[in-house]
Amino acid sequence: MGRSSEHDPAVWLDESSIDFSALEALCQQQTDPADVPLASEIISQIPVYDGGLVREAAGEEDGASAQVLALQSEWAQTLSRGAGVVLIRNAVADRGMLDQVTAVFESIIEAERASGSGADHFAPRGTNTRLWNAHEKLCLHAPELFARYNANDVMSLMCRAWLGPGYQITTQGNIVHPGGQAQHCHRDYHMGFQTPEQLRQYPAHVHAMSPMLTLQGAIAHSDMPLESGPTKVLPFSQQFLPGYLAAERHECIELFDTRHAQIALQKGDMLFFNPAVFHAAGENRTTDRDRFANLVQAGSMYGRTMELLDKARMSVALYPVLHQLISSEGWHPRQTRQVIEACGEAYPFPANMELEPPVNGLAPLSQQQLMAQCLEEGCASDVFARRIGSQQLLKRSH
Repeated sequence: MGRSSEHDPAVWLDESSIDFSALEALCQQQTDPADVPLASEIISQIPVYDGGLVREAAGEEDGASAQVLALQSEWAQTLSRGAGVVLIRNAVADRGMLDQVTAVFESIIEAERASGSGADHFAPRGTNTRLWNAHEKLCLHAPELFARYNANDVMSLMCRAWLGPGYQITTQGNIVHPGGQAQHCHRDYHMGFQTPEQLRQYPAHVHAMSPMLTLQGAIAHSDMPLESGPTKVLPFSQQFLPGYLAAERHECIELFDTRHAQIALQKGDMLFFNPAVFHAAGENRTTDRDRFANLVQAGSMYGRTMELLDKARMSVALYPVLHQLISSEGWHPRQTRQVIEACGEAYPFPANMELEPPVNGLAPLSQQQLMAQCLEEGCASDVFARRIGSQQLLKRSH
């Protein structure tokens, strides 16, 4: 349920917080070369760096050189208060190794296609091929290649620049075939995967904090000329606080279509951006070229609780008690919600997206949602136990 119109705009955001003229003003900013002196060039307000320079700096004093800190400072400032997007040319120097990784990905994709798995929930069937959990699958299928692929100064230094040490990487191989259609603009994980109704429940400072928990990126496994549809981005749009609520509005889509930037990529390039930057995959207008990227989400280690709880076991133990309480005199539905919130897992991620496809186009069911659904349906305790047990069986990586 949404907030009333009589909300404190300094604390709560809703549709009345969205001022598209403010977004347009933000997107008219220019990248000052003085702010990114180590960039080799600026294209469409996006600073571009040379991977060779990064590797040279990383090799000095075991990666703790003043040059490394200067690069990371520029990247962090760009991702937070600048254009929000950074491109590193030649980020993967060993093209032979990159081609070998691509071949492994393709072999896994073929095996999954033969078994009927590997659907892309975020694109029409047949236009995209998605390799879910490519990071783990590469490690298990070709650990030596995994080691060489991830021994990468650019990836490490960029993740540390935005998230600090202890970050965790997940990736999905993504192939957009000829004729693959462009996406609508959107933001990404975390809040980019939630509905407007859900987003209105979070105070404004959480909207500001969420992008700091994730770094979004892409490793080009093929050359990506503009006609193949490399990722379109809207520089500076991460600075628009109510942007998660605005992403699906037609005014936002029109502004994105008018003002977005799109840069051709070469095999071995890496593109990184703040997940709150409005972005979209472009249309592959070629007739003979697949666009192959390994999509990266690196997450902060701080998105964890202090203690480890078996919330599935807790939920099964609680359910019969809660099932009785909801029909007892004086018990309010609000209290049911409060108890569920204290017990079940609220967040449906991490998930195996092959086994747990989104139920609403965005995310699978969480434990809390499953419990609330079963209570509403009047399910017996043993039925709930089986359903949550089945849900837990899907919580495996491979």
